[in-house]
Amino acid sequence: MLYTGVSSNISGRLQKHVDEHYKGFASKYGCKYLIYYEQFNSILDAIAREKEIKGWTRAKKEALISTTNPGWQSLNDKFL
Repeated sequence: MLYTGVSSNISGRLQKHVDEHYKGFASKYGCKYLIYYEQFNSILDAIAREKEIKGWTRAKKEALISTTNPGWQSLNDKFL
C-alpha cells in the first residue's frame, strides 16, 4: 500500500506512523516505511503536490518513486 501525506516535521510524523500512533489508513495498512519524499518551501505547494499525486495511478506513483529510489529502500534511518 502506498500512503501519501504532508508534514512540517517528517521525523516526528514518521515516528508516529512507525509507532502506529495514528489509527487510520496508515495504521490499518501497516504504512511504516518512508520510501520517497519531496521538500517544499510553501505548505500550499506541498498540499497541491499531495493532491496531485493522490490522483495518480499506482503505476505512475511507482515510476516516480523509482526515479530517486529504484530499489525502494526504506529511508527511515535518514529521519529516525
